[in-house]
Amino acid sequence: MDKTEGSRTAVLVCQARAVAHGRLAPDRFADPTASALLRPDELAAVERVRSGVPPEGWGPRMEYEFLRATAEGLVPRTVAIDDAVRERTSPQVVILGAGLDGRAWRMPELAGTAVFEVDHPRSQEDKRQRAAALSSPAGEIVFVPVDFTADRLDDSLKAAGHRADLPTTWIWEGVVPYLTRAEVAATVRDLAGASAPGSRLVVNYQSPSPAALLGRLLARAMRRLSRRPDPMAHEPWKSAWTPAAMRELLTGQGFAVAGDTDLLTLAGALAMPVRSRRSLGSGRVLVADRQAG
Repeated sequence: MDKTEGSRTAVLVCQARAVAHGRLAPDRFADPTASALLRPDELAAVERVRSGVPPEGWGPRMEYEFLRATAEGLVPRTVAIDDAVRERTSPQVVILGAGLDGRAWRMPELAGTAVFEVDHPRSQEDKRQRAAALSSPAGEIVFVPVDFTADRLDDSLKAAGHRADLPTTWIWEGVVPYLTRAEVAATVRDLAGASAPGSRLVVNYQSPSPAALLGRLLARAMRRLSRRPDPMAHEPWKSAWTPAAMRELLTGQGFAVAGDTDLLTLAGALAMPVRSRRSLGSGRVLVADRQAG
């Protein structure tokens, strides 16, 4: 993350949702908040992709294709997470690394729910400014500033009013790859300690994929050569998890895994056309429930 601004990855993800809105799996996916959270120059990139006309020039074309591919991966991931949230409602929802997430505004199922948005202080300040343009949220929103590399999640949530004696739905989307394995494990311990029986954890993570890693490195090299901005330059991936390793981590903290599916399979269930099969194959969404005792 750049020292003077919020997460550029959060902007990219929001742009991807705006690209997909009304276009990809429109019967299952919609995010009308995405465009409202973007600034004019960020929206211009969205409109270029939505036009379906690739720009001329290597650099602009690369940005176009990168955003298009990102949108393709965001749809199955978002639908799977939203479905898991709707399937088991809780009085509290905690969004870890909330970025420019719009669920608190776009999901009527969260009416009457306390939504705790947890993120780095700089990203959170940026979100507050952008969200001023949105209509009233479905439920109560509590902003909780946390630096996952330095702060204790459980302490920060408790100070913000989160109740560990009530069930919580935890949404952990698009964060795990940017944390070390030790940081991921520490976060799981913290949220397990704050999860009453009946709580649910929905986590998006990346499984190891040499092919996907090579593609990511090549894309970064091409952006440097074309002298185009790299939205992930200050946010490198730090960890990948096999499904077995992630399951072991969660079961060790009292969670029972209810499902763990790759994004390619989820996209197939949505009858989506997929070009970036390699990338979607390594992304996963896992749902786990807190056991009693």
